[in-house]
Order: sequence, then C-alpha cells, then structure tokens
Amino acid sequence: MSKQKIYVVGIGPGAYQEMTGAAVAALEQSDVIVGYTVYIDLVKEHFSDKAFLTTPMRKEVDRCVMAFEEAKKGQTVSMICSGDAGVYGMAGLIYEISERYPDVEIEIIPGVTAAIGGASVLGAPLIHDFCLISLSDLLTPWEKIQARLLGASQADFVICLYNPSSHKRHDYLQKACDLMMTYKSPDTVCGIVSNIAREGENSRIMTLKELRDTKVDMFTTVFIGNSQTKVINGKMVTPRGYKDV
Repeated sequence: MSKQKIYVVGIGPGAYQEMTGAAVAALEQSDVIVGYTVYIDLVKEHFSDKAFLTTPMRKEVDRCVMAFEEAKKGQTVSMICSGDAGVYGMAGLIYEISERYPDVEIEIIPGVTAAIGGASVLGAPLIHDFCLISLSDLLTPWEKIQARLLGASQADFVICLYNPSSHKRHDYLQKACDLMMTYKSPDTVCGIVSNIAREGENSRIMTLKELRDTKVDMFTTVFIGNSQTKVINGKMVTPRGYKDV
C-alpha cells in the first residue's frame, strides 16, 4: 500500500527565497499541494509540475478534509500556510481532523511567521519578551481579545498584532490602541509592515497615538513596542538590557 502522508508547510511571508530548505523539499516531494487560493498563487510558478487544490477563505475544514482524502489515495500531500503552519496556521486543525484518518502520517514543516519577517524589516523590535495577538474575532470573542491586550500592555510586553483590520473590523486597531494606552504611553514606538516579502512591501514607524489613526489592512502586521523600545537610525529597536552599551 502506498504511503499516506501530509506535510503541513509554512511557506513564510510569500517570496520563494523566504521559504526554508525543508519547506522547498517537502513541496518537491509532494504530488498534490493544497491551500488557500492566495497562497497557492505564491508558490505555483515554482512547482508547476504539481497538482493544486484550493478553497476560499473560511473553508479551512473543507481544505483539510480535501488534503486527507488525497492522502488516502496514496498521494503525498502538502497543505501550505503563509508564515508558520503552527502560528495561526493549519497545523492544529490538521491534527484535530486526523482523528478521522488514523493511517495518514503528518509532518509539520516550520516557516518564517509574519512577526519575524516584519521585525526584520522594521529593525529589531522583538529582542525582549513579546506576544502575538490576533484582532480577528471570527474564532475568538472580542472580550477575550480585549483582556489579552490589557494584560500584555500592563506587563509591558512588545505586542505584535495579526489580522488588525478588515472591512467588517475597520475600527478594531483603533479600539486596540485605546485599550493599550490604558497602560502604555501614547509616545510608545510602534511600526507597521504591509505585504512582507511580497510585491508592494512597505513599512512605517510611528507613535502609538499616531498608530491609533492609521489605516491598515489584513496584509499588515502591527508592532507595538514596550516602554524601552526606541528608534535608532530610523529603525525600531527594543533593547535587551545589556550593560555598558
């Protein structure tokens, strides 16, 4: 019987050169690549000999079932995610659905998540303790997101925000900034990066007060510094605390 296997592959921010060697190898070894339409478009030209299957956004369960059904046929399948498969990616859902498919082997291939990719563009904002918070309330109640924002701000974490805005959530970043300013200074150094490692990449550094009134989209990652974060030569830097610097 043919081996039944699914790779869950983090393809990084989007550019081929940002993918890990292990990610490239997994895709090369696969017969079928499954993913959200936008992510398939990012890899298609580099793996043109593969079969591709897509589903639109919010069809994540269908996408995972599709991957398992292909693996059951003896195909080696890669389920691709932007960034890292284990950070707001498909790794967890694949494992949940795998209970229905006990004969299918799963291997997770890590990738460069948006926090890491965006940090490299801005400078060095994540050098000290930081946390990731998604502002999407599709799967998490806003009350819980609000509590996390307040807790992380009070603890003086650097905060990286995923999914900061959408058509239905156009004012969520503004709400988040108001919450964070309960404990963070309005002058806290912040940064945004859009389209990380893709065409149209751009970044800006600003204060938390300025961030509050900044328009962002779902392809933007937002960084809010801690009380020590500063700007050095136009870059956002959070000191680790080394002496004699």
